[in-house]
Amino acid sequence: MLEVGETAPLSPKDPRLVGLAQLSQDMGRPAPDKDAPVREVVSRLGDNWSPLILKVLSTGDFRHATLRRVVGMLSAEGEISQRMLTLRLKALERDGFIRRSVDDSIPPRVTYSLTPLGTGLTAELDRLLKWIEDNADQVQAARRRFTP
Repeated sequence: MLEVGETAPLSPKDPRLVGLAQLSQDMGRPAPDKDAPVREVVSRLGDNWSPLILKVLSTGDFRHATLRRVVGMLSAEGEISQRMLTLRLKALERDGFIRRSVDDSIPPRVTYSLTPLGTGLTAELDRLLKWIEDNADQVQAARRRFTP
């Protein structure tokens, strides 16, 4: 794996070998496919809307229209389309992070809430956001030094 593109001969003592062997073992064989939870959940946290939806739902239950309005008000974009919100909610529900509840009234009332799994993911998201905030100055400094 390392021989291709390397200028120096590969040494059995190269510390990268141990790290890559461990990484390969941790990933398993075969490596996770594109639908694996490890890939999709990280991707979900990297999209424009899912983290904000999770954070809003961490404050309580919301009906669809209210959730759309609140997410739009809190986002830099200023609004989320009906279609995008529906797609994100379905994906979060499919993965078990949110619950969609429909009552028997006419018209039916649909409410969204976090599941225990979603609450756990949101706690981890909070840790990640805190780390980003704590290191924002270093990231900004690196961006200023970067020359493409």
